[in-house]
Amino acid sequence: MKMRDFVRPETARLAAVIPGVNRRVDEDSALRMPSGISRAPFTTIFAGLLVVILALLAGCDSDSSKPPEAKPEPKPTELLTGRAAFYKVFVAARSYADDIKPFRVESTPSADGNGQDGKAAIWTTSFASASRHSAKPYIWSGTNAPNAPPRGVSHGTEDSYNPSNASTQVFDQAFLKVDTDQAFAEAQKHGGDKVLEKDPTTSMLYICDWNHNTNELVWHVIYGPSRETAKLTVAINASSGTFIRVEK
Repeated sequence: MKMRDFVRPETARLAAVIPGVNRRVDEDSALRMPSGISRAPFTTIFAGLLVVILALLAGCDSDSSKPPEAKPEPKPTELLTGRAAFYKVFVAARSYADDIKPFRVESTPSADGNGQDGKAAIWTTSFASASRHSAKPYIWSGTNAPNAPPRGVSHGTEDSYNPSNASTQVFDQAFLKVDTDQAFAEAQKHGGDKVLEKDPTTSMLYICDWNHNTNELVWHVIYGPSRETAKLTVAINASSGTFIRVEK
């Protein structure tokens, strides 16, 4: 039998028309999948893997091209006057007891708030409750200075309260009409300007309390880090803003 008898008629016709078709047919036959197995699943899997690889490569390129996230800028120091700081903590203090009343408002000098111009970064208001026989300080802080209270409103430790103690006489907040910037301006007229002229770096603090002898609310404007070491202390009426006296 001759070789052409083994070639299918279709292949023979192609070979007659297209030179080299026999070689391609043979190659195609060699690569042909076994009967009954479809090429479609293999093609789909290959395409899927290719998509995944390309996506991973694109993700790597995207991540590497991202600039490093900038660190948040530190919040600047916030300075408040005494009356403004008092009302910052008053609402929080009302949750402690319904009958709370203040008996002292006091500033604390800090590295970024020396108290001049009547403003400070730390204020503490002490409240008392007759029904609970206790007192509790509430603090407003606008600084991140070392050893400073956390920013915002916080409270201190509850303590016992004696209504007969002259140094902790409560007062009605309605008497607090004059703010510390006004008290500072008045104190400057009574020797304060000379203190700051001699030493412009002088830190200042302010204390507001009730004078039971004269029945008036007083701002004590203190030129120095404490009452004991003050260069000058001027008393200003916290209801009218008038000068009372030089205390030191």
